[in-house]
Amino acid sequence: MAQNNAVPTAEELQDLLLESPGFSEFLLGLTTISASLLGGDTPMLCAITVERDDGPATVASSTVSARVLDEKQYEFDDGPCLTALRTGQLVQIPDLHSDDRWAGYAEAISGAHVRSMLAVPIGTDHGSRAALNCYSTAAEAFDPDTLEAVQRHADSLSRILRLALRMHSADPYPAELRSVLDSRAVVDAAISLIMMQNRSSRESAMKLLHLAARNSDQGLHEIARDMLTRTGDAEPESGNS
Repeated sequence: MAQNNAVPTAEELQDLLLESPGFSEFLLGLTTISASLLGGDTPMLCAITVERDDGPATVASSTVSARVLDEKQYEFDDGPCLTALRTGQLVQIPDLHSDDRWAGYAEAISGAHVRSMLAVPIGTDHGSRAALNCYSTAAEAFDPDTLEAVQRHADSLSRILRLALRMHSADPYPAELRSVLDSRAVVDAAISLIMMQNRSSRESAMKLLHLAARNSDQGLHEIARDMLTRTGDAEPESGNS
């Protein structure tokens, strides 16, 4: 399922952190890159959840569907991803239809048609916890090779995520600014994806995105959203829980 060598370079992750306006935007770019690298014939939905002792949880998702799957767990205050996040242990569900550990949560997300899930902790410093959450509409999607690829990818994110947490305090933005920031985050995520795919600078990626907007009837946000849609089923989202 996962593509080969699904690990971004340290330089690429550093560029993403340096060019991201804030922590939510950085996390959104990281999630979008994860879905792009790990997805195969069957698209993989990805989300990264971060909890800090001194602030609200931050959830960034490669698609709207992935965000809903994560946020439903917060409604129950329990679920496979929160278990991985809070225990530091990998959680795998080969087939949600035959797993009874989180029956209430499984029933709540039945309309999403998710069959298999994988939640992998990401190492962080004391006072914070993080996990990479992967969802698939196919049962038994996380075969040994895919499982190894996701774990390797999660391990590769640990160092840059610890650095990002030190650089950015808990999200200080008031609620009325979130819609503006979320719109900008979509554009930032598309730029990050172009940088990763073309191994180009942020400036070059921005020029490509602006050129695409000028050559179409769509605005910059719509072009970015459409680009990200190709990695999943809808535009990514980020926010606090």
